[in-house]
Amino acid sequence: MSAVVTAARGWIGTPYRHQAACKGAGCDCLGLVLGVWRERFGALPETVPRYSKDWCEPQGDELLWRKARQWLVAKAPEDEAPGDVLLFRMRAGSVAKHLGIAGRVGARASFIHAYSGHAVAESPLGAPWRRRIVARFQFPKEASAWQR
Repeated sequence: MSAVVTAARGWIGTPYRHQAACKGAGCDCLGLVLGVWRERFGALPETVPRYSKDWCEPQGDELLWRKARQWLVAKAPEDEAPGDVLLFRMRAGSVAKHLGIAGRVGARASFIHAYSGHAVAESPLGAPWRRRIVARFQFPKEASAWQR
């Protein structure tokens, strides 16, 4: 099993808290990814500014997607692997603003994520979720890959 998946599964049950990233106490979908990053590399590559629940939606700004491309390694959509960071667009015409980490791939695909009203959970990655994926990334292999 991937070290990223093991780390992400360690967050299961953490309550949803907007803008938080504290295992066991609270996190949102970005907080889960940031928490796994810290477990793998230590310090974050940059300070994450405060953000609203609408994620720049009124401006149409794909900020989360830009930052993912900056700090993670982009992958082809068909190149699925456990531990991938998945970016979702929740509604057509809106900005991509939900993240998850692939737990399993294949016929029983799953992903680990935090979403409002729910604790971090591993959910089936069925058709309703799969069709919302707009990008797939992997964490860098080592910290030196992102240090600039």
